[in-house]
Amino acid sequence: MTDVSARSFLDRLFTAAVAAAHPSTCLPPALPPPPAHGRLILLAAGKAAGSMLEVAERHYLDEMGVDPARLVGIGVARHGYGRPTRQLEMVEAGHPVPDAAGLAGAQKAIDLAASATADDLVLVLLSGGASANWIAPAEGVELDDKRALTRALLRSGANITEINTVRKHLSGIKGGRLAALAQPARLVTLSVSDVPGDDPAVIGSGPTVPDPTTLAEARDVLARYRIDPPPSVAVALRDPANESPKPGDAAFAGSQYILISRPADSFVAAEKIAREAGIEPILLGDNLEGEAREVADAQAATAKELKAAGRRAVLLSGGELTVTMRGQGRGGPNQEYALALAVALDGAPGIYAVAGDTDGTDGGGGDASDPAGAYVMPDTLARARAAGLDPAAFLANNDSTSFFEPLGDLLTPGPTCTNVNDFRAVLVDE
Repeated sequence: MTDVSARSFLDRLFTAAVAAAHPSTCLPPALPPPPAHGRLILLAAGKAAGSMLEVAERHYLDEMGVDPARLVGIGVARHGYGRPTRQLEMVEAGHPVPDAAGLAGAQKAIDLAASATADDLVLVLLSGGASANWIAPAEGVELDDKRALTRALLRSGANITEINTVRKHLSGIKGGRLAALAQPARLVTLSVSDVPGDDPAVIGSGPTVPDPTTLAEARDVLARYRIDPPPSVAVALRDPANESPKPGDAAFAGSQYILISRPADSFVAAEKIAREAGIEPILLGDNLEGEAREVADAQAATAKELKAAGRRAVLLSGGELTVTMRGQGRGGPNQEYALALAVALDGAPGIYAVAGDTDGTDGGGGDASDPAGAYVMPDTLARARAAGLDPAAFLANNDSTSFFEPLGDLLTPGPTCTNVNDFRAVLVDE
């Protein structure tokens, strides 16, 4: 397989994985009937919020013939991830660090939920990124304090479950609080999972489900990663009033939660593409966690073993890797994984890879133009060294974007308007 055909094959895998998770594919069959008499209140948040709101609005107005006067709602998505809607409000807000737009959008969602009556249906369309997009600080906590805390958590190496444990105890909407606000209306949540294990309590910080975590566990996360929080955050995490609703709380009686897309679905699509090409798919798991460079080292070793055995295969894996920031460079976990993989492979012939976030952006400064990940080719290190680039130095500085950019090896699909987390494929050609 030539370098060009290998890269084309990797692109096909990534594209198939994203398409399987797009709301236009997975949302319509799950949309519930509108209420008999009251309003249909649509509340969407996360990286897929724009596409979910767009699909749902079209379904109810055009296919179901719902009276527009009965359809209200708001969607809050990451900057660059909004979609055109006809009557429902669409807001673009900060991610991963929250901003004032997310604050205003979350307050509108809270107000709509609180206005719901027993005749209404509150339909929550949830996807990864909602934790940052729906920002409603607990009493006494300022937006700037939550922004500072978010930055510290992201740099610490904490995983998404740990980060969301803290977030849920500093919020007026997360950790089941939206469900409490929506009473006595019927509540249905349709979600796209971006977390290992597809735990509803972690997806978007679980605004409509019971929260099994506690204030004490949130404080433990900060202590574990040696994060000194702003004073207002420290006070809030000691306030019993900020404990989240737990299983068995009346707020969740009669509510319904449906996962409409999971990382596993995307890997089924990728495996089909591989088999059709005569390549053996080997799924290492759709829920891997850990340091990006450590996972890369392990997968490079596996790829070399397959090569030595003469097998033609593609290693597939997903999940959410982490990067403990020690340098000052640019790049997210997928790019760091790709750079570490390139170093570990050291130019091994016949091994190619792509690593990308299915939402279309990987770490970075929160811009919609950030790359989703990067490609690794057998000649990646040779081309880098010919250009005067020292891969080890870039890895030490967590500067994977600056390494791959001059090589033309960044994966840049732009916003995909969905999110089922990381997608990695390591192709071993015979």
